Amino acid sequence: MSALPVTTFTVPPESEARVPPEERGLARDEVRMLVARPDGVEHLRVRDLPTVLHPGDLLVVNTSATVPAAVHLLGDHAGESVHVSTQLDPEAGSGAHGGDWVVEVRRVDNTGPGTTRPGDVLTLPDGLRLQVVEAHPRGQSRLWRTTPDVPTSRVDYLSVHGRPVGYGYLAHPVPLSALQSVYARVPGSAEMPSAGRPLSRDVLVDLVTAGIVVAPVVLHTGVSSQDRHEPPQPEPFTVPAATARLVGSTRAVGRRVVAVGTTVVRALESASDIRGRVRPTAGWTDLVLGPDRPARVVDGILTGLHEPEASHLHLLEAVAGRRLVGRAYAAAVRGDLRYLWHELGDTMLFLP
Repeated sequence: MSALPVTTFTVPPESEARVPPEERGLARDEVRMLVARPDGVEHLRVRDLPTVLHPGDLLVVNTSATVPAAVHLLGDHAGESVHVSTQLDPEAGSGAHGGDWVVEVRRVDNTGPGTTRPGDVLTLPDGLRLQVVEAHPRGQSRLWRTTPDVPTSRVDYLSVHGRPVGYGYLAHPVPLSALQSVYARVPGSAEMPSAGRPLSRDVLVDLVTAGIVVAPVVLHTGVSSQDRHEPPQPEPFTVPAATARLVGSTRAVGRRVVAVGTTVVRALESASDIRGRVRPTAGWTDLVLGPDRPARVVDGILTGLHEPEASHLHLLEAVAGRRLVGRAYAAAVRGDLRYLWHELGDTMLFLP
C-alpha cells in the first residue's frame, strides 16, 4: 500500500462540524448527501437515500454502540486523560473480565498524545491502575498495550467512569446520546461508527418499504486520533450467518451491496474469500484495503467526509476507484457548497 492515498484536496476554512446537526436546526437525516456515480455528482439529503437505492439492494449497517471511552487520569499523569481504544482477548485470563487494554494517553489540553513509556503506571478513578507494557502495535508511539492491576471489563468500567471521546474541533463536549446511531445495540466502539448516524428510523422504514434490505454486522472501532494519519488498528468484528447469506443472494441476482461506513466494508471484506463469498465470521481483523487489496464484496458505500491523507481514503478508492473519489471530493470542497467534515458532518454516497 502506498504511503498516501492518490486523492488530494484541501478542506475549506470553517468546514468542521462543531456541533450535532440538531444544534444546527437539522434532523439527523437532513444532513447533506453527495451522491457520486460514474455519470456525475448529485447533491441530496440523507432522507433521499430510499429513492437513490434500488429494490433488491442490500444496505449493511454496523450495530456497534459507542462507549464513553475517555477517562481522566490521576497521580503522576493528573490533568491528562486516557482514551481506551479496545480490550485484547477479553475472554482470556479471568473470564470475560480478562485481557489487556489498548489506550492512548492525551495531553492536558487534548491537542495530541501525551508522553508515555513502558513501565509507566496510569492511575484511573476507583483505584484502577494500568501498567504500560509496550507500544501497540509494536513500532508506533501513540497507542499502548496496558495491563489492569485487577482484571476488569473495559465496557463495564467505562460505563461508570468514562465520558465520550472528543477532539478540539468540537464547540463543546457532546453527550453520548448524540454519538449513537438509531440502531446501535452492541456496546464496544471507542468512537462513533459515524456513517450511520444520519439514518433515522423514518429513513430505515422507507428503505424497507421500498424493497431495500437492511442487515447488520458488528465492528467495534478504536480511537482514531485526529493527530495521526495511520492505517486502522486491529478491531473485533462479527458477520452473522443471516447477513452472510443475504450478501450472497444479493450478489447472485445482480443487486448491490452497499456498506454504511468504512467499518462495514472492513467487516464484510474480512469475512470474504478470494471469490468474494462472505461466510459467517467472528474475530479480529487487521485488513487494510487499498491498491493491493481492492474490495471484492461491497459495491457502494455511504460514508462521512474524511481528512486529506487519511487512511480511510485508501478504502474509499478500493471500493469506488480513484477517479470517482477524486471527483466527489473536488465537488465537496467547492466553497459555495459548504459540506461539513467529521463525525457530526455531512455524508457521501459512492455508487461506482
